[in-house]
Amino acid sequence: MRAREMRTWTTDELKSRLDDGYRELFTLRREWALGRLEDSNRLRALRRDIARLHTIIRERELSAALGEGGER
Repeated sequence: MRAREMRTWTTDELKSRLDDGYRELFTLRREWALGRLEDSNRLRALRRDIARLHTIIRERELSAALGEGGER
């Protein structure tokens, strides 16, 4: 996924996708531990997507805080 695409989503949708990402990551880690994971690159891509989601959510939190409290 691209960050540009993610930025068009609502905050609730971002948080929902973040929860889904963590569930999928859990499943992939379990499959990897059992030796059944065929595409190990998916783990890395998913971790990066989760990090992007966290970054975008944090950017929105900071911009909201600056908007309410004024610029410093």
